[in-house]
Amino acid sequence: MRLLQPFIGILSLSLYVTTVAIAFLLIMPVALVKLLIPGLRRPCNQILDQIASAWIETNSLHQRLLTRTHIRLSGDIEKLSRNDWYMVIANHQSWVDIMILVRVLNRRIPYVKFFFKQELLWVPLLGQALWAIDFPVMRRHSKAQIKRNPALANEDLERTQRACEIYRHSPVTIVNFLEGTRFTPAKHRAQGETYRHLLQPKAGGLAFTLAAMNGQLRQLVDVTIAYPDGRPSFWDYACGRVRNVDMHIRVMPITDDLIGDYPGDAEFREHFQSWVNDLWREKDQRVEALINARQR
Repeated sequence: MRLLQPFIGILSLSLYVTTVAIAFLLIMPVALVKLLIPGLRRPCNQILDQIASAWIETNSLHQRLLTRTHIRLSGDIEKLSRNDWYMVIANHQSWVDIMILVRVLNRRIPYVKFFFKQELLWVPLLGQALWAIDFPVMRRHSKAQIKRNPALANEDLERTQRACEIYRHSPVTIVNFLEGTRFTPAKHRAQGETYRHLLQPKAGGLAFTLAAMNGQLRQLVDVTIAYPDGRPSFWDYACGRVRNVDMHIRVMPITDDLIGDYPGDAEFREHFQSWVNDLWREKDQRVEALINARQR
């Protein structure tokens, strides 16, 4: 089986490239109609989300056939609905996280939207497809820039509000990896190893999005992903070397005390950061429990 793994990986990558190209060809004509005829924006968005969901379903099918990764789910999976607005937060250990996340959540909740970096717009096919299906572009200023010019914080909030405005009329799921980057041992050491399995969470992006949606996001989906056999690379996953993945899902309401002026209100900022830190301590313990349960 090990001798076959590189060939499985090549076949998997070929299928990913093929499905991206097909999805792009289906998405762009609809996106062009949406751009030229604003009155058709909502029906076009529905069509685009269906295309994107079908693309995910196709990728999930060949993942199940080729990689045979077993995903063990626990928690509140039965509480999810396609008729509600969700904010999904998750730990981030590998590019595989995204593949597993959309594979599990697709068609269980409204189609997911990731904030993506502006640089990805220039990736052929993928960047244009993300733009066409209204993935919000992340262009936030750094802490140093905001410190020099506090008015930039308001610009970031306004930009996030404009990005989220299109989500107000139909149920949507917005995904935020609070660590802001994938876990590596070097990054973990540089941050002081506050958590055993996680990097420190960045609360600002989550606070900005909740404020921008102004109460429209009603449920928080706290996703914990664990790899009991070690953090894999995307190539490991494509080759079928990732045998087991654990995912725990916790659903909780987004209460009024979580919506406020994060850059301008020091008391709210301290409260929100404390709440996020508590979530992350619990998540770190949950990752440990999921790994230990597999190893018994």
